[in-house]
Parts: sequence; structure tokens; C-alpha cells
Amino acid sequence: MPSAEELNENREQVRALIAGIDDATANRLLKGALDLHVHSGPSTMPRQLDHMEAAEEAAAAGMRGVLFKDHHYSVAPFIPMMDRLLGKPDFHMYSGLVLNNSTGGLNPFVVDAQLKMGAKLIWMPTAQAANHIRTAHGKVRLASNVKLRSSPGLSPLDGYGNVLDEVKQILDLIAEFDAILSSGHLHVWEICRLFDEARSRGVKRLLVNHPMYGLHFSYDDIRDLAQQGALIEQSAGLYIDSRFNYYSPQELKEHIEAAGVAHSSIGSDLGQVNSPTPVEGMRQAIKLCLALGFSEADVHTMVATNPARLVGLAD
Repeated sequence: MPSAEELNENREQVRALIAGIDDATANRLLKGALDLHVHSGPSTMPRQLDHMEAAEEAAAAGMRGVLFKDHHYSVAPFIPMMDRLLGKPDFHMYSGLVLNNSTGGLNPFVVDAQLKMGAKLIWMPTAQAANHIRTAHGKVRLASNVKLRSSPGLSPLDGYGNVLDEVKQILDLIAEFDAILSSGHLHVWEICRLFDEARSRGVKRLLVNHPMYGLHFSYDDIRDLAQQGALIEQSAGLYIDSRFNYYSPQELKEHIEAAGVAHSSIGSDLGQVNSPTPVEGMRQAIKLCLALGFSEADVHTMVATNPARLVGLAD
């Protein structure tokens, strides 16, 4: 984790770079964008806005949709009610299930029920992944204001590196519903094994979230998985002027270029207190990408075209 001095330096670089990009350009590119990584509330962790507020802010900005993620429950069953309350049929809301112990773990029965209630995305374990627990040891990450019970670390693989039978059932369900499989917070080695099995079982929509943060990816790993059909999502909050900007602007450019624009997307990964809202995070990320030399067409591909294709809006 970067030092306080490095974090401040990253923030200063971001502020200087995005100052040269006007709001009108960023707002134009924000129209039609989808943010597939929104951490609104309620949650066990402090959130600065609830799901309806996040949706209202995104719709007001002209965005095309959002996907809500909570580490300990699925928002999917509530989407029909939220659609009715928001009253904007052209705005799309999605959610899914994170396979932590708090939601049933690697349990195909829970996955089956959630997919039948509209879940669009199934994440592998995050806060309770064995890799996350090892990586976060001694560090403050995913801090909760509600103390959850200690959890055994989860992995989709057995001790020999083979995909567990119950995970194979989950992959079959994801394929059946044409849902999205996310790597969650697994280790890159686990992800490669899992995605190989997923493709062999007919899963077509593969997503890697923040590959350089906690997942132990190298640039070659990013390149390989992108070429195999996975969409590589960079988290805006890790690069913009937020309390999570662990990486420099130059690293954002390198991380995107490793996958290639055609295989990249940007999600805010925001909603936490003391950081920009998800919409403001996306706006800053758009400005930062433009300042780093990506074209407007490149940015549109990453914030609109590729996320739309992943959720099936472009099909």
C-alpha cells in the first residue's frame, strides 16, 4: 500500500491533469455510460448514498445504467421496485451476488435462486476469499462498521488446483442464464483455472475487476486474459482524487494499455464515505483518460460500449 506521501503525490498529479479537461467534454462522454461497480447502501460499511440516490444521480447525468455491488447481499430482488420508483424505462439497473460466506458461499442453490430473481452478475468471493484474507493481513481493507464473524477463506479450487464440483454447478447456472462471471478477489492463478473451466462450460461473459489491486496480476496476465475474451475493468477510485488512489495516472495508462481499449472498461468502485460519488468518480476518470492521451472514441468504448456489451444491451 502506498505511503501517505505517495497518495498525496498521486492526488496532486490527478488534479493537475484533469484541470486541463473541461466539464462539458466529460459530461458529454458521461451520457450513455454504464457504471458496473457501484457501492451504494445500505451496507455493513459506511456509504455516502443509498441505491436510489446513486441511480437518481446517474440518471440525471444522462448515464445509461448502473450495477450495484455489495459484498454481503444481493440488490437484484429489489431492482423491479426501484425501476418503478425511478420511473425511467431507458435507465437500466442491475445487481448480482457475491459468493462470500455471508451470502451462502460457493452454493449453487443460492446462485440458482438469485439468477431466477434477476441477478445479472455472479462474483467469486471478495472479502472472504482466501486470497483477499491473505493479502489484507495487517491492513485495513473493506473495513466494516459492523463486526462480522471471522470467516474461513474461500477458493473455487481444491488443493490440487481443480475446480470444485459445486463451482462447476455454479458455472453451469451462469451459462444457462447467460449471466456475467466476475473473478471477485481471487488470486490470478485461481482466476485462470476458473475462467478456463467457465469457458469450457459455456460461460460467455467474463469480467476481471481491478486486476492490479489485490489480485496479483502482471501486465502479461492482463494481456492474456483480455485476449481470451475477458473484459478488464479498472476501478476509477484507485486512480482519481479519492482516498483509494493507490496508483499514479501513468499506471492507469499502463494498466489499460496492457489489456487494450477494446478489452477494457471503467467502473467507479465508489460509494464509500470521504470519496467522490460514483458519478463524480466516473467524470474524473473520463477526464483523466483524456488527459493521458486516450481519444474520445477510446473513452466512449471503455465507459459505454464495452460495459453495454457485457450486460447484453448491445446484443
